[in-house]
Amino acid sequence: MAARVLRPLPRLKPFNRLQVILQHLKMSKQTDSTAEVLLEKRGGAGIITLNRPKVLNALTLSMIQQIYPQIKTWEQDPETFLIIIKGTGGKAFCAGGDIRAIADAGKVGDRLAHDFFREEYILNNAIGTCKKPYVALIDGITMGGGVGLSVHGRFRVATEKTLFAMPETAIGLFPDVGGGYFLPRLSGKIGYYLALTGFRLKGRDVLKAGIATHFVESEKLPALEKDLIALKSPSTENIADLLNSYHVKSKVDQEKEFVLDEHMEKINSLFSANSMEEIVRKLKQDGSPFAIKQLETINKMSPTSLKMTLRQLREGASMSLQDVLMMEYRLSQACMRGHDFYEGVRAVLAAGRCEPYPGHTNPLQSAGSAD
Repeated sequence: MAARVLRPLPRLKPFNRLQVILQHLKMSKQTDSTAEVLLEKRGGAGIITLNRPKVLNALTLSMIQQIYPQIKTWEQDPETFLIIIKGTGGKAFCAGGDIRAIADAGKVGDRLAHDFFREEYILNNAIGTCKKPYVALIDGITMGGGVGLSVHGRFRVATEKTLFAMPETAIGLFPDVGGGYFLPRLSGKIGYYLALTGFRLKGRDVLKAGIATHFVESEKLPALEKDLIALKSPSTENIADLLNSYHVKSKVDQEKEFVLDEHMEKINSLFSANSMEEIVRKLKQDGSPFAIKQLETINKMSPTSLKMTLRQLREGASMSLQDVLMMEYRLSQACMRGHDFYEGVRAVLAAGRCEPYPGHTNPLQSAGSAD
């Protein structure tokens, strides 16, 4: 019998070989420890790691432009069963968008002031509509843009180190990234209170307010992540069961009363008004230490931002997430054309403290009078 002639395997064409090399380099770059965001597949999980620890993982346009297509790819991949997002450094999940860069761009008419908000909101909507279970490990500071990367996902895991806030009214902005959608849907008027005052919630209170879905001790997160990755073809229910198993074992601050419990009656009454002037009048008339403290806080905020925010939440309460984000994009561009945002960034970020806006009085200060 004639010997069989083994045909050599076809060689990769130069173009195909180049594609393979480029793809490999792309993935190497994305898992490089110096990259702004790390994107990797481990087990059945796609993992997004925000990697700017020196600036509390502040979100940039280039990070958004890497995260969005990767989420869309994993969403279509039958071998990806869940997406995990986390931050590095131990201090923050994500402290917000790179506001200083946006302010600098807006002053000179740079496109970044348009592109950042548009692409960030598109990403927020992708997270809110993601077909794969999305697990945000919100360990540490989670504000502004960091809230947008987490709150619209299916699961949000807080720890004792979580610090949540939407402080935008202090910088002439408004609680964007879908704040007009999720804030008015929180219990009572908590969302309105958080939006207008920028009040900070810590640890288990983030769960009790309805922002987080689970609470797990920070030191247990690596084990939780490992167990999530090890799940074999998990359903959403399997993932929920695993998260619940960690949640019920977490005893830190379990007996602690919700920080706003004693004030909920006042919050629901005082922040139910239809206008900022009416809220200020109610606070003055109330005259309690709690009400006086809120007046002092509100008087440091941009009056335009306060009015914009109240209307944003009132309208957003009956809108879809996508419609809210479209509304918020229009609002963001109005802020870029205004004055308060640039002055707010200067006063809060550059000065490192929260000052009343110089150059004009707060018209809400004179609204109403204490009887």
